[in-house]
Amino acid sequence: MKKKYLNIVVLLFMASLLTACNKGEGEGGTGIIEGNIQLIQHPKDDYALNTDTVAAAKVDVFIVYGNETFYGDDVETDPSGNYRFQYLKKGSYTVFAYSILPSGEKIAVSQTVEIGRSETKIAPTIYIHEGKAYGTSIVKGQIWANYIHNGDARGTGWAYEHRVYIQKVGEPYHFDDVRVGNDGYFYFQELLPGDYEVFTFTEDNNEVPSKISKTITVTEAGQIYDLGLFTVTINV
Repeated sequence: MKKKYLNIVVLLFMASLLTACNKGEGEGGTGIIEGNIQLIQHPKDDYALNTDTVAAAKVDVFIVYGNETFYGDDVETDPSGNYRFQYLKKGSYTVFAYSILPSGEKIAVSQTVEIGRSETKIAPTIYIHEGKAYGTSIVKGQIWANYIHNGDARGTGWAYEHRVYIQKVGEPYHFDDVRVGNDGYFYFQELLPGDYEVFTFTEDNNEVPSKISKTITVTEAGQIYDLGLFTVTINV
């Protein structure tokens, strides 16, 4: 009789362990989470920082079960950016995908979804970003030229093809240079937050150059900073 009673206790204990193991979020249920990933592209050489949003095809999407610290599964989006996780138990889940900075650094973008038993839930759309201009800003300005020859005025106009330089404040050398366009504008792209000095050169009547500059603080990404107008003298 004691042996029979002991066997019953053991069976009840094992059943309680199995029940405990089956609690909480994870696979083994009949719930489904579906969603869509959209990709926001940040192309270089778009001086208005315009973006283009397209379906994020063949992108990895990850799911975290409850409060776990590591993802439990991953799937790949279809050509329309759709994904699907199935066989889920009732509970809370986090789905995420990665935005990718030009440096290769990944930033997780997530949504949290609650599902009931045998429920199909549509997760809010996740927007991820990529492109050479993602996470950076633009500094622009214009240069107006007074043209002279042997000290005599030879007209004025936008300083087409005049060279402009940029360096980090406190650094001894510039790290980039561009030429002025026919509308007088110049642009420095892909700038991370920081302090910068933008400079060019003007000349006196004897063609001796001197530096003129402006400083700018880039405080955040995705912005266009306008330095305004430089005026230079150019000997022709």
